Amino acid sequence: MAENKFAEVDSESYPYVFMKNVDIPLKTYEKGVLRCNVYLPKESAPFGYKKYPVIATYGPYGKDVPYESFFKKSWDQVNPEMKSAHSSWETPDPGFWTRQGYIVVRVDERGAGQSPGELDTMSRGTSEAFFDVIEWAAEQEWSSGKVGLLGISYYAGTQWRVAARQPKGLSAIIPWEGMSDYYRDRVRHGGILSDQFIDFWWHNGVQPNQYGMPGRAARKWGDDTLEGDLDPETLGKNRRNQTLDTATHKYMDEEYYKTRNFELSDIQVPLLSVANWGGILLHLRGNVIGWMRASSPFKFLRFIVGRHDLPFYYPHSAKLQLSFLDAFLKDNDYDGWKSGKQARVNICVRKGNCGVDDPERELNFPSRDESNWPIPDTRYTKFFLTADGTLSQQPGSVTDICTYDALNGNPIRFEYRTPSTLEITGHIVAHLTVSCSRSSPEATPPTEIDLFVTLRKLNSEGEEVYYTGTMGDPVPIVKGWLRTSLRKINKEHPFNQDILPYRDYFSNEVQPVNEGEKYEVDIEVWPTNTVLEPNETLVLEIAGHDTQGVGKFSHEHPEDRDPKALGGFNHIQVGKENSWVVLPVIPSR
Repeated sequence: MAENKFAEVDSESYPYVFMKNVDIPLKTYEKGVLRCNVYLPKESAPFGYKKYPVIATYGPYGKDVPYESFFKKSWDQVNPEMKSAHSSWETPDPGFWTRQGYIVVRVDERGAGQSPGELDTMSRGTSEAFFDVIEWAAEQEWSSGKVGLLGISYYAGTQWRVAARQPKGLSAIIPWEGMSDYYRDRVRHGGILSDQFIDFWWHNGVQPNQYGMPGRAARKWGDDTLEGDLDPETLGKNRRNQTLDTATHKYMDEEYYKTRNFELSDIQVPLLSVANWGGILLHLRGNVIGWMRASSPFKFLRFIVGRHDLPFYYPHSAKLQLSFLDAFLKDNDYDGWKSGKQARVNICVRKGNCGVDDPERELNFPSRDESNWPIPDTRYTKFFLTADGTLSQQPGSVTDICTYDALNGNPIRFEYRTPSTLEITGHIVAHLTVSCSRSSPEATPPTEIDLFVTLRKLNSEGEEVYYTGTMGDPVPIVKGWLRTSLRKINKEHPFNQDILPYRDYFSNEVQPVNEGEKYEVDIEVWPTNTVLEPNETLVLEIAGHDTQGVGKFSHEHPEDRDPKALGGFNHIQVGKENSWVVLPVIPSR
């Protein structure tokens, strides 16, 4: 394939130079070509005399798919300063960034858009190809030699993986709401398959843009494939369907997951990780754990609220991104990222009720700097589940069994009414003593217990206070999960902590679940923040299935959630020291 056979250059139509379908040769791990669009300030070499730092993205949604086509409702609400003729979903806007003296390189992932090859999302191959993209961008005549990464979601998740490979030229990354652990963050929550979002995402955002997919231009989904359409059989052979792969592969020691693993500690470049408290089913955990385990000397963690799509483009967000990239890509550190002026951690404190999907009101949440994460003066406080349905700092004197229908029943709840202001910020562990039984003497005995844990907040009138979820839906404080057969904790692992139990999720560590036997399990609940005022109520909810707030991220796969294995009743033993939850309580500031 001749290099740049399809490349086009337009230096007149836009306030930036637009180079379309530029070839990037793959060379380090395999041979082939990727195609990208490049957006340059008009003074860039070779059209001018200047070299600029580069912001690169790599993903499957289509470099030529207009934001408006991908998600019109979101596009209509985007900050106008972040709109241009080439705006694209979840990526830096070329109009804004070229005005700030940056070059934007937007690459179609291998097997997507105009890049030929096998489409295998979030695989080792994606980071291997992205490695070549970064080194290529650093070497071009218009490049200063420094490359930064910036983007949301998929375009954030790719940053963790490729930064761990340490490509030449990579100088800073900003994973904005991006998972860092494929298995634990995205695919299997506590070992339970989160299938519904993967199915929605694959069929609506990825497969329609596969290289060779017919009819893209007619659907306003970018351009038709330059080399021509592919037939259905060839398309099928050229893709790994994530909906099928994630259902088939259950354990971390399978080759499918092993090839997607990497060491976060290998990340050494300056890092600004931006986590959203409302992303309780996909990205939140990854931004926090990624930051904790990265080795970067300059690393910063910021917590925000709001929807998944819009906050990235807010004026104050753009200012934050620009300040960080200017410091490390232009050596212009006017906000003190290198000097220590910037706090390592800044938290949006969810105090009060700012509604759901209300950006103006959400700006009223205060923020606070912290020196580290977890917050150093956290008081990890044990609240026991009692027989009268309360959460108490004292073990109840009476024991009892709380029972619920595992597949269809209402969840059980335990409540704590706050006598004074209570801030919870950090990692949570729920320790439960559980068992199961069949629904009737004739029924098949259950062989599995799936645990779904939720924390909720009620105001002083007993009404739930919801927060903005990923898609603008109402969500509770936070959630956590565990498949009881995967309860084994690797207590020898260096990442294992009392507040953050570490599980390998290996196939040879599956433990039996037998009817009538009691099991003590520790459930990782994702990191969170909330403030309860006097007379408000904290609710711990336990169920055997998804409950309110799950949205499109539900766990419903018929094979993974086998009713024969999971049916019947689940039981939680409470009272005395049988079951409790450890909450990260923050002293009043």
